[in-house]
Amino acid sequence: MKVEGPIKVIGCGLIGTSLALRLKEMKVDLILVDTNGANQKLAQDLIGNGSLDVQARIVLISTPPEVVFSVAKKEFELNPRAAFIDVSGIKSNLLHQVEGFSELAKRFVSVHPMAGREVSGPESARADLFESRAWIISETNQSSLEVVETAKRIGEIMGASIYELSGDKHDSVIATISHLPQILSSVLGASLGSEDPADLNLAGQGLRDVSRLADSDPELWESLLAGNAKEILPKLTEVINRLSVLSEGLEKNDRGVVKEFLKSGREGRNRLPGKHGSKKRDYTYVPIVIDDKPGGLARIFNECAAINVNVEDLSMEHSPGQSVGLITLALSENDAVKLQKHLVSKGWLAHEPRKH
Repeated sequence: MKVEGPIKVIGCGLIGTSLALRLKEMKVDLILVDTNGANQKLAQDLIGNGSLDVQARIVLISTPPEVVFSVAKKEFELNPRAAFIDVSGIKSNLLHQVEGFSELAKRFVSVHPMAGREVSGPESARADLFESRAWIISETNQSSLEVVETAKRIGEIMGASIYELSGDKHDSVIATISHLPQILSSVLGASLGSEDPADLNLAGQGLRDVSRLADSDPELWESLLAGNAKEILPKLTEVINRLSVLSEGLEKNDRGVVKEFLKSGREGRNRLPGKHGSKKRDYTYVPIVIDDKPGGLARIFNECAAINVNVEDLSMEHSPGQSVGLITLALSENDAVKLQKHLVSKGWLAHEPRKH
């Protein structure tokens, strides 16, 4: 899984610097370049910087989508034997451009790491940003096996899960799973602008969760949304149509329409897979009331081990001043029933298993 440096990282924002931090952990020689002097200096202080006079073996391009092609052409003149990998969020137009230059197309592959944060810049970078995230690889029509394998090895170093999609398919999928969520979060955030700040003090976690993406970098997202407009527009039209149906249903006090709107949303969300792209598990939950004393959770896990049941997840709730807390364990249905009966037989306050 080793990659040979030097690797030249062009663009020292969140993604570029996060890539560099992880590569630094692997002792890879790095050259960092950014047109933003402040970003480049901070990234260099975090990571160090190799000599600009050395030819790069790999060029990682982490710039706004609209300048990737011009950067790649310029770098190809300087490093014609390097592998060129960009990490921008839209692909089809870029790949068509690269394919017009056959020598570059052989040395080029496009990657999209499905990771990010609402806050941008090298100050937000993390070496583990890509851990367990999708690493989507899109080839040109001439990408060499060597360059594709290099892109895969870098993804593996990042701890990511490797997927391969054509540029056109990538942009269609990303419009659904990334661009629409950003649009809907932004429109919700914008709707708060006319509200009394005192009223917003009442906001709970739901509003904060749904509007989280609205805090993203407008300059970055302007490029992504405008660059993928062809794929976004039909999907956005569908969303608008669904909202129009809901609006009409509310106006007519048609509860059936409102219920169907909510039901279809729930059904759609339930199609999302579980962790790391695995099939979503249908968990059963066992609530257990325990005394607020040291070692309680450890004793529960000892009981689980004693009867060989596997806990998939857990949550803990404890109100200040209360002498007891609530532990909720997520298990398969069979394990949940087995564990609840076992705990009750041992004197635990384990309640009937339930679906959420």
